Amino acid sequence: MAEVYVSSDDNIEKSIKRFKKIVDREGILLEVKKRRYYIKPAAEKHEKSKKLERKRKKKVMKTIKKF
Repeated sequence: MAEVYVSSDDNIEKSIKRFKKIVDREGILLEVKKRRYYIKPAAEKHEKSKKLERKRKKKVMKTIKKF
């Protein structure tokens, strides 16, 4: 749970910036976007394998020297 304590003499903009940084660091928005719609376990597994394949291809392309 992201919490930011603001005292009476703190700047509101800085407090909001701290809150956004904490939320981003904890990955709360990514989790909300991921859980917005239900994804079947098989579809989730398929997407995961596709992601790993793209990552592998990208790594291979980086190692190959382009002339």
